Amino acid sequence: MSTKLILVEGLPGSGKSTTARLMHELLKEHHIQNELFSEGNLNHPADFEGVAYYTPDEFKELLSVNAEYATVLKENTDLKENGAFVSYQKMKEVYQPNIPEDLYNKLAKNDIYELPLDLHIPLMINSWKEFVQQALKSNKTYIFECCFIQNPITIGMIKYNASSEIVSDYILQLAKIIEPLNPLLIYVDQENLRASFEKAYNERDNSWSKGFIDYYTNQGYGKAHDYSGVEGTVKILEARKLLEKEIVNKISFNKVKVDNSSYDLTQYRTLLEEIIRERLN
Repeated sequence: MSTKLILVEGLPGSGKSTTARLMHELLKEHHIQNELFSEGNLNHPADFEGVAYYTPDEFKELLSVNAEYATVLKENTDLKENGAFVSYQKMKEVYQPNIPEDLYNKLAKNDIYELPLDLHIPLMINSWKEFVQQALKSNKTYIFECCFIQNPITIGMIKYNASSEIVSDYILQLAKIIEPLNPLLIYVDQENLRASFEKAYNERDNSWSKGFIDYYTNQGYGKAHDYSGVEGTVKILEARKLLEKEIVNKISFNKVKVDNSSYDLTQYRTLLEEIIRERLN
């Protein structure tokens, strides 16, 4: 299989996680070495999850002010030419009882997904470039869930209300970077956006539902349009879907749209199996 990167995208509740998991299982059945990186994976090779960014000088200051925890901070930091990348969520999992909460809170404020967009995008682009060089040397196929389109749109459109041109250009830059991996984009669609979101809203725990609506309606795009509650969130998702459709249409590498409206797992698995077989022949 010449495809070294499979990207699974779609709106919340569409079935991205199920799709990514099934692709992982099906590739294994075909004896294709692969690794799945689901949403929230702290070891993601291209995206950043629970990682804080500091310039070299800022990192020196961080160590100086927190000298007691300097060793732990250094052990959980990837030092590069463009700065220090502190994996504070991984650090918290291991050292939580021994490190004060205010230090974690300080690090969270410098999370890469909390940075201004003009700083965030270059850091992300560089990370994806590094990943491509790594992946080209590997024999496995990578499966990424939601980090290629969803995450850029979430920070660009939802958080900062950036123009569609800025968000689109960002994602298309990523698309160009990953072309050497002969990527495949699987876009998971639903006939009824409202129904699929409400299904996810009702099935997931209250903290997810409350947090999702808060994130969508109380930041840049939601505030600019005075949206609130479930109804406002649905309207934002409708706008997001339109932007994603425009972006997907501009992407030149292999892509396929799959419909998961029936939520019939057996039927859906067969559909994904066909997609794999087409690329093996």
